[in-house]
Amino acid sequence: MSNQSDIAVVGLAVMGANLALNLADSGYRVTVYNRTTSVTDDFMSGEAAEKDMVAAATYEELVATLRSPRVILMMVKAGPAVDQVIDDLAPHLDEGDIIIDGGNSLFTETARRYESLRSRGIRYLGMGVSGGEAGARHGPSIMPGGDPEAWPVVEEMLKEIAAIAPDGLPCCEWIGEGGAGHYVKMVHNGIEYGDMQVIAEAYDLMRRGLGMEPAQMAEVFARWNEGRLESYLIEISAEILATTEDGEPLIDKILDAAGQKGTGKWTVIASMETAEPTTLVAEAVYARIVSSDPERRARTADLFDTPTAPIPGVTVDDIESALYASKIISYAQGFRLLQSASEEHSWGLDLGTLASIWRAGCIIRAKFLEDITAAYVSKPDLTDLIAADFFTDALKDALPAWRRVVTAAATSGIPAPAYSTALSYFDGMRSRRLPADLIQAQRDYFGAHTFERTDRPRGEFFHHEWVDGHGL
Repeated sequence: MSNQSDIAVVGLAVMGANLALNLADSGYRVTVYNRTTSVTDDFMSGEAAEKDMVAAATYEELVATLRSPRVILMMVKAGPAVDQVIDDLAPHLDEGDIIIDGGNSLFTETARRYESLRSRGIRYLGMGVSGGEAGARHGPSIMPGGDPEAWPVVEEMLKEIAAIAPDGLPCCEWIGEGGAGHYVKMVHNGIEYGDMQVIAEAYDLMRRGLGMEPAQMAEVFARWNEGRLESYLIEISAEILATTEDGEPLIDKILDAAGQKGTGKWTVIASMETAEPTTLVAEAVYARIVSSDPERRARTADLFDTPTAPIPGVTVDDIESALYASKIISYAQGFRLLQSASEEHSWGLDLGTLASIWRAGCIIRAKFLEDITAAYVSKPDLTDLIAADFFTDALKDALPAWRRVVTAAATSGIPAPAYSTALSYFDGMRSRRLPADLIQAQRDYFGAHTFERTDRPRGEFFHHEWVDGHGL
């Protein structure tokens, strides 16, 4: 057994601790460090006591335990803490050493750190990790980006601790230079927000609209998990709804105020900057914001008596179709965003590969991703998922039920923002003409912003003197 470690893990919260154990189980000697030494002591006296691990009390000690080139995985909270760890570590490192940020850092911050450390000869990776506690322990989906020269050094190690997809491939592959890895993880998390919202809306429609009890809905979700909606989130939704406490459904005791950590918001902001709408993710973010103030909602409910009625003419199967169609739109929007960002930043993202590494380990793992992977494999130049034959047919089949659900939800007073915005996006994208002609005319009227004409080639702009003196 070597007396030098293969990798160090800085930060022993849930994700860091479990990744350290995963690395040790995969045959690597691991040095661990936590700013609070009692956390390190507790970790080393627990499951780690049986592993090939060593604890470090200082960064100097940590660096001294590592073989060259040194590999250090930071699992600390995104933001200033990352910069602080880098500032504390860097003076002790040599040219060619590698720092990996495995947290949910904003991709622009990762790009900045990459450039700064590269100028000092230190190789930097921004690595998305998805799968929660269980994934980190037994195999997450891993999305590494940053310094291409660092990837060959850590590739084998990262692939060995990653989840394994149904075809036997590890759910880990090189994403791209700079902030590419964290960008992809950001969009993954945005899609995750959307997945959770479309599932929550199905739950609400069944509960308030169809009058179903949690145990009945648990059976529905369990059945859905045996079909095209098979996924981790559908699976755990069935388990959650079947869980009782003191003989009563636990779900009924959980306050309906959802939290968030920012990656969904970042996705929406990035989509605006790239001019690729992620409307479903946006609605999922706003739905959490609306939920977060139950006291305000209660005051509003006292002002506006809007009791929900049984949703007319809608079945559980209709709700499943609306969920599935909305999910297609959400992923189509997310992959369009990834493609546009790849072109803007020259990352060369392989969208089929991205779908494939999300098939296991991560929170959005689903049978659905096999279909997305297949779509990009069969047509590598695919620019929009809804144009893939499989998804085009699925949307056509789901459309009547999807419209029934959205209409019935609105009529009954049950909010379904994700289903509604997904349908509006779909209708907008299949419209040969939209009312933006009037908007552009208005902009030219009050601000002389010009417009293009239907009877002239694209790229030619015109101004009309609508009414003298009315411009602002």
